[in-house]
Amino acid sequence: MPKINGNEIRPGNVLEHNDGLWAAVKVDHVKPGKGGAFAQVELRNLRNGSKLNERFRSADKVERVRLEQKDQQFLYEDAGMLIVMDTETYEQVQLPAELLGERRPFLQDGMTIVVEFYDEEALNATLPQKVTCKVVETEPVVKGQTAANSFKPAVLDNGVKVMVPPFIAQDEDIIVNTETMEYSERA
Repeated sequence: MPKINGNEIRPGNVLEHNDGLWAAVKVDHVKPGKGGAFAQVELRNLRNGSKLNERFRSADKVERVRLEQKDQQFLYEDAGMLIVMDTETYEQVQLPAELLGERRPFLQDGMTIVVEFYDEEALNATLPQKVTCKVVETEPVVKGQTAANSFKPAVLDNGVKVMVPPFIAQDEDIIVNTETMEYSERA
């Protein structure tokens, strides 16, 4: 594993610190008037989600970890576990559904997701940035209501509520951004 200086930590880096794997969420470089500069780093534990604020001086060495990213195809869900298949080796793996967090409803059958592994242990899963969903419930279209940039609530086929523009009708397919969980465009 490569060791990096404390001032080389960037958001998104995965570090081995205090016998755990941590992802750097936010990094602030602080130069106080007295004493040496340091990096104030907000870390998130990849195994249990706990957060930690840590200071690293430029002389401090930290272990940077590289995660292996693999494309996995979602097959089905069983008792809170997601069953996915490696698209290259066709090997099936079980992942806890909590890896996706609030984005879990956007996971669809046959969808390809990116799973990050560290020594055969799955630590993170990422959905495609845009997913097509059907609007199952929304207010009817009202003509002439275009004066302001207004949005109306809509319920999607997966149960998620999003705000959509007034021209979107019921039973229409829309594309949702899975990172912001907001309406993106018509399908």
